[in-house]
Amino acid sequence: MMNFEGLDPGMGEYPAGLHGTLEAGLEPTLDPHLNPSLLQGVELDPEGLAVTVPESVHLMEGVFSELHSVVSEVGIPVTATHFDLQEEMLWMGNHRGHVTSYFGPTMGRHSSFQVHATDDIRHIQSLETGVLFLSKNNLKCYTRGGLVMFDYPMEEGADMHSLLMTDNNTLLMGGLQNYVVEVDLNTVQEAQKFTVEIPGVAIMRQTSRFFFCGHTSGKVTLRDLRTFKTENEFDAFSGSLSDFDVHGNLLAACGFSSRGLNGLACDRFLMVYDLRMMRAVTPLQVHVDPLFLRFIPTYTSRLVIISQTGQCQFCEPTGLANVADIFHVNTVGQLLMSFDVSSSKQALAFGDSGGCVHLWSDVPEVSFNDYSRETDFPLPCLVDTLPQLDWNHDLLPLSLIPMPLTSTEPLLSDWPTPLSTPSPRRAPLVDPEILRTMKTVGFIGYAPNPRTRPRNQVPYKIKDVELDYDNYNQVPESPIGRDEEPHLCMVPKKYRKVTIKYSKLGLEDFDFKHYNRTLFAGLEPHIPNAYCNCMIQVLYFLEPIRCLVQNHLCQKEFCLACELGFLFHMLDLSRGDPCQASNFLRAFRTIPEASALGLILADSDEQTGKAKLGRLIQSWNRFILTQLHQETQEQEGPQAYRGASSSSLGSSAESAIGKLFGCEVENSSLCRCGKETVRSSLTLLFTMHYPEQNSHDKTVKEYDFAEILKRSICLEQNTQAWCENCEKYQPTVQTRNIRCLPDVLVINCEVNSAKEAEFWKVQAECAYNKAMQKEATEPAKRTEPPPMPTEWCLDGQEICSTEGFTFDTRAEDLRHAWIPATLKMSISKSQGLEIVSWSEGDEISAAEEADGVSLYDLVVTVPHIQDARTGGNLVAHIKVGETYHQRKEGVTHQQWYLFNDFLIEPIDKTEAAQFDVSWKVPAILYYAKRNYHSRYDLRIKNPIDASVLLTEASLARKQRKSHATFIPLMVSEMPQAGDLVGLDAEFVTLNQEEAELRSDGTKSTIKPSQMSVARITCVRGQGPNEGVPFIDDYISTQEQVVDYLTQYSGIKPGDLDAKISSKHLTTLKSTYLKLRFLIDTGVRFVGHGLQKDFRVINLLVPKDQVIDTVYLFHLPRKRMISLRFLAWYYLDLNIQGETHDSIEDARTALQLYRKYLELSRGGGSDEVRKVLKGLYEKGRQLDWKVPDSDTGDGQGAAVFPSVMGL
Repeated sequence: MMNFEGLDPGMGEYPAGLHGTLEAGLEPTLDPHLNPSLLQGVELDPEGLAVTVPESVHLMEGVFSELHSVVSEVGIPVTATHFDLQEEMLWMGNHRGHVTSYFGPTMGRHSSFQVHATDDIRHIQSLETGVLFLSKNNLKCYTRGGLVMFDYPMEEGADMHSLLMTDNNTLLMGGLQNYVVEVDLNTVQEAQKFTVEIPGVAIMRQTSRFFFCGHTSGKVTLRDLRTFKTENEFDAFSGSLSDFDVHGNLLAACGFSSRGLNGLACDRFLMVYDLRMMRAVTPLQVHVDPLFLRFIPTYTSRLVIISQTGQCQFCEPTGLANVADIFHVNTVGQLLMSFDVSSSKQALAFGDSGGCVHLWSDVPEVSFNDYSRETDFPLPCLVDTLPQLDWNHDLLPLSLIPMPLTSTEPLLSDWPTPLSTPSPRRAPLVDPEILRTMKTVGFIGYAPNPRTRPRNQVPYKIKDVELDYDNYNQVPESPIGRDEEPHLCMVPKKYRKVTIKYSKLGLEDFDFKHYNRTLFAGLEPHIPNAYCNCMIQVLYFLEPIRCLVQNHLCQKEFCLACELGFLFHMLDLSRGDPCQASNFLRAFRTIPEASALGLILADSDEQTGKAKLGRLIQSWNRFILTQLHQETQEQEGPQAYRGASSSSLGSSAESAIGKLFGCEVENSSLCRCGKETVRSSLTLLFTMHYPEQNSHDKTVKEYDFAEILKRSICLEQNTQAWCENCEKYQPTVQTRNIRCLPDVLVINCEVNSAKEAEFWKVQAECAYNKAMQKEATEPAKRTEPPPMPTEWCLDGQEICSTEGFTFDTRAEDLRHAWIPATLKMSISKSQGLEIVSWSEGDEISAAEEADGVSLYDLVVTVPHIQDARTGGNLVAHIKVGETYHQRKEGVTHQQWYLFNDFLIEPIDKTEAAQFDVSWKVPAILYYAKRNYHSRYDLRIKNPIDASVLLTEASLARKQRKSHATFIPLMVSEMPQAGDLVGLDAEFVTLNQEEAELRSDGTKSTIKPSQMSVARITCVRGQGPNEGVPFIDDYISTQEQVVDYLTQYSGIKPGDLDAKISSKHLTTLKSTYLKLRFLIDTGVRFVGHGLQKDFRVINLLVPKDQVIDTVYLFHLPRKRMISLRFLAWYYLDLNIQGETHDSIEDARTALQLYRKYLELSRGGGSDEVRKVLKGLYEKGRQLDWKVPDSDTGDGQGAAVFPSVMGL
């Protein structure tokens, strides 16, 4: 920012010795793209350096402490830091002209590129479309990915130091010369040049009244915003100015005083000026040598003062500095060179002379900006997967051929006009199937979509539908569909992607029972990122996980363990009806690590099938185990929510996830000099590594799965790694051994290319041929086929014929099966890890059990179904245990099931291990130690208690008690089982629905609109305060709202914004807990259209606890009647005049229920039916519209007491 050469002579030298002075966690080779805890110990680090798992950072609210630090280039000073004003990124530039950006509070590297070959980066400024970088005599603008947007060179002799954006398209640049340049960013040209009387403009600031220029001579000048003429001048320091800042009516500056022949000395007095009177106030004495200062206005106008050695002090500009307000940046002996504050004032960034960037914050969930847009992450390199280009192909687009950009030389394709003739491509022929089924209405033809090509795309040459998916090809599908040519259909029907058919009634008339005849709950697939549904089911059917997350409850707004607990509670309650993971996936989308790992898909990727689901679900598996491990072991005092009792599982110091999946791993690195380094870590899963196949050797080598698994766990690699003894990178042998066996062994199969798929195929064929040979040599044993479950009998014919199920021989069941059903594993001091395949029905001896030998049964397989027609999907085979069957069906047995979103079907145990890699590719395997449940406490204690209903603070800053629209429940009013509660909810739209026209002109919904709850109101249903609201929460949302539906919801833009809302604003989790407590208590909810309300809120309420007036006042096969018409007809109330009000609607529903009870008591069901017929007759006469008459609201007002004093 300033001329640092005069501060410390040692700062100009950067000795190589700096390499060894940094802490181990700050070495450049350990600069992670992601949080290292997500990669803990799963594979050996290819660079040879163990990634240590950092402990969780616990920040005290309101007190700044270090959140993260990272090294860009060791020994190269960081000369500029800048928080991006549009995205959650931190930029840094160094002394050699290189810049790097880091994403989020975890500081994962986002982009890194060279801006200037020799000069240092002196100032960084982010724009909407790019980032500006100022060096000595050059201004460059780059995209955030590193592409040059423009290069603006200065005139000869320029020495620029500062940059100031005056508006969106204009900037000022100043330096040691006697002028300031104004540049127009639209034209990238100099707009005008202002001469300054005092040369050396090193710092510039701006307010609504003045430009402020800080000069190297120690003066600060105030200049006119239009003419740049000097209006006032402050002579702050006699030596030089190091920094100043302006806030409100105060200007504070720090600098150096002249000491005669002794040169300059840092002045410990800050000069403070009152801009109203244009004079200095009392100087502020501080306890550090100030180099930087900045206002951080939160509740007060406090200043932060930074010294060159890393000391930081907070103080008030008009008060006294306190020694207790000093903290220290751990620079490991280096000097601070740059400093910046985020726009949200929650984060501080420091750059030091050793090349390290330190991020400090005063809140645990730090956000750099109040409203940041989503960051685009680089796509993976596709060079290795580019298709072969056939130059002789007639339809080959020449744009696919990479070539350098030239501006002067002619291109080969630029043929002269006499030698070329325009030859446009002809339009492709219309599919004959469309012409055959077309119906003409007027001059427009309608036909069903044969689904032979992507939507809204027409290829120039019709090919067999073929998709190069996960790097190897699929067998082409029939262009006219599967039913007409079943011999081309490889994917069995139950494995195909299932979709929900929407009608006018939404999901009410969709027959989910056709897909699921069990009592287990499926999951709906239409929500964004629902590809992980199969893994959610896997976690649910692991009993310790199900109990752990339902016992867990914490204060975090977005906690995946909490959301899984809520979802698993719904799966427990469901009796075969599907649930949706909307709240869980909503929280999942907010996790920065999930975004950084590429786990959050765009809608287009899900619909077009571009996502590589096999790799994706394995990354998701690693992420969710790590995330749950971290969330369930965090100790933030009691784990209960606002005073609720702590759960027994969650209160232990060791995470139950670590106890269940964790395996202590010993990583050994042996250099050829003989030095061995051993590090220990905890890993939650293992990745399969397959032997390298010699392309010239055509012989098939047979491997046992247990042998490959042992090699993958006890991995040995040769790689280059840093040796401290040799002090350079050396070839090292890295080996991994495990010290203990986990209760559940999780395996990522890593079948991501044709090579691995071919390996699985060959090994399965070898195993099958071996079994057939063994069967041929042994006498045949006649065995009865196992009884088919009752659910199979309904579709038994299809299963036995088209699916190819046979039960004649055991060997036939082993086709496409390589993995064993049971593994025997042990660890001994002499032999190390031993793994062998084992017969499923056999047990181990007591002596072996005493020696630590364990049997692991296959309990989960997750395959990737590769279907070229639908883009593929993920399913799960799960061995459902006895306790789940006991709860759902009252029987005690184990059974394998196929879980395909909302399709659930029993399968044979052999099918779970069969992988025909032409369409069914293995992704994840779970082996569980036999009888491992006995070591866990499987009791569930509901952590939600009555404290969630007590008074809580609003998130909205402007909300005041006088604006309250509800009175919280008193302790004496706590609801009891059977109490009535009036409920209504309002919603906003996050995504519009997608629909298409059928051949008859009617609309078909492809994907419904995505709704989010915006307001939830509960009113008392009995007692002296009947009708008085006790919950009226507006739900804050971080997602973009496309339609507030104000006419129907009453929600206006700004109501959900914590900065400007005057409503009682809460988080969705807070309100969800209140409703869950009411449901668990057993209250009965009264409302109108509650089924949709509970669906969007993502709650499952027992039917006997729901009283829905839309069904009370309804005749079979007749239309549903609106609340407004019912209120007018029965209660003489005119509601919902301009907009809806949820308090009014909830009260009205309660009154209608009282009216229904009155009618039922008066004449029984016959009287009610008679009254309803009169209602429908009146509705038809009025076309179901309420007459525009000012009906007396007095009747409605007399029913409930007025809510005075709210």
